[in-house]
Amino acid sequence: MVGIVVASHSSRLAEGVVEVAKMMAPEVPIIAAGGMDDGSMGTSCRKIIGAVKKVYSDDGVALIADIGSSILTAEMAVEILKRPNLKIVDCPIVEGAVIAAVESKLGKTLDEIETSAIRSRTIRKLA
Repeated sequence: MVGIVVASHSSRLAEGVVEVAKMMAPEVPIIAAGGMDDGSMGTSCRKIIGAVKKVYSDDGVALIADIGSSILTAEMAVEILKRPNLKIVDCPIVEGAVIAAVESKLGKTLDEIETSAIRSRTIRKLA
């Protein structure tokens, strides 16, 4: 099963996204990596690396980050880890994480999950 890491500048935001995604797919290995090590706002490479290690399997990990420097920090973590099947997925953090969790629950591959999560950019909320 593909694991998911949600990286955010805010630990509360990352934890909230994980909470919503787990509501849809409680058995999926998904973990928050938000905020700095001291609890302040920011994105910690060490937290992201630790989170990836916790949910990593041969199926891989989808790393979903919020904005700006969290993407740069996620890229640094990916470079340091050098693990196969570890991808930063360019998608909205909430919709993408929920879709990724549901797709992982259904046994989809990392590439399939990435494609579906990216498509979440076009989900309309109002008709």
